[in-house]
Amino acid sequence: MDITLLLQMVGIAMLAAIIYTIIGVAPGTDETATIAPVILVLVLSGLEPILVLTFFMSAIVSSKLTDSIPVALAGIPGGVMATPQVEHALILKKHGLTDVTIRKMASGSVIGTLVSVPVSLLFAHALIPFADVIKEYGSSLFFAGAIILALISKNRWVALVSILPFALLIEGLRHLYWDTGVVPAGTNVFISFFLGITIGPMIVTLFGLLNKEKRDRLERFGKKDIYFKQEKIDGIKANPFTILTKKEIGFSSLSSAIGSIAFILSPVGLTTFLGEVFTSRIKDPVKKASLAIASMDALANATYISGVLIPLIALGIPLSPTAMGPGNPLFNAPPVFTIDHNLHHILSNGDFISATLVGAIVALAITYFLTIKYSRQICIFVFKRIPHEAMLGLFFSLVLLLAFMDGGWMNVAGVFLVGFVAGTLHRTGVNYGVQFMTLYSAPWIISLLANL
Repeated sequence: MDITLLLQMVGIAMLAAIIYTIIGVAPGTDETATIAPVILVLVLSGLEPILVLTFFMSAIVSSKLTDSIPVALAGIPGGVMATPQVEHALILKKHGLTDVTIRKMASGSVIGTLVSVPVSLLFAHALIPFADVIKEYGSSLFFAGAIILALISKNRWVALVSILPFALLIEGLRHLYWDTGVVPAGTNVFISFFLGITIGPMIVTLFGLLNKEKRDRLERFGKKDIYFKQEKIDGIKANPFTILTKKEIGFSSLSSAIGSIAFILSPVGLTTFLGEVFTSRIKDPVKKASLAIASMDALANATYISGVLIPLIALGIPLSPTAMGPGNPLFNAPPVFTIDHNLHHILSNGDFISATLVGAIVALAITYFLTIKYSRQICIFVFKRIPHEAMLGLFFSLVLLLAFMDGGWMNVAGVFLVGFVAGTLHRTGVNYGVQFMTLYSAPWIISLLANL
């Protein structure tokens, strides 16, 4: 590999690690809403594909390492994937073990990354001989995936019923665009609708605030007091293999391997399910909570990495919730990447391995060190100096800009419509995975309905 390219990969991985160490700490941020728009901008800017993948891997690893810090310090999840850990982190906090919680979470993330990278690469290559068969039935697989994800979700009936109407909305808008000449006939507006889904809950909230009666009924709060427990900073151990017990290392490794192979399932659902299964027989609340947070953090990292790497290397289509979420621009970002021409077709095996290793190693080296040494200071800085609303506003404006570039003002209105419906569905229990898989399979679903 050219030394200049290697230095560029290290540089962009460092940039992603620093940015997403901060963003990961911010409470309530969603990985899809904060990573996908940035990756999309990088792709559309013409950045070298291998650098885009390196940035993505570093961003994912850093974000997953730090989104659990606020859980340990204040009981507030930094991201969606950290939510299942709140209960266990609060138990450890109650016993005065906040500093231990942070180290175990960070160590679990390291284990998850170390296990998932080789497992994902091996499993992806094992799937390659079956890739053509899988891709031939891609649309029907997405539809089947939507049904499976709906069936295993908490609100399965709402999710199931939503699939056909949501597909009708997507295809209806596309045909409207073709008939009015907003885009050439046959051109599928995709990325705008995808981003509309990611910011759907935010759009529903903003629409609600326009209603004066509802706005007046909202409860008002003063400044919120968040208390951080003082960490013990003397003699901090930085080796994840000495921070975790042998049992925690074993279960974290096992859950990471299972999560990597089950990459097609929902990361949040899998994290909650396996975390509870592994700890269900432990009676001591502290030991149970310690094992749960370590294995859950390992599993969260593993499902995110494998969910993108395996479909990307083996198939070239985003056949997992993670690939359809934050990783989607790596598969489909017209006109640069399409389903028939993306990183799967452009990068070699060596490129995939080097980008993954450089991104993951740089992120672990920077973010793990910062997490172990300065987690409390990072949290205080982010909570005091970086408003959550400012970050969401930035990502919201990026989505609107990309929607305008995709199809002008008509498409901006269309994205608001898709976002409003998607956000409403999300609030009634239809998860992102079901909505993204419906978005991908919408043409197949509607053509099937039309021929019945």
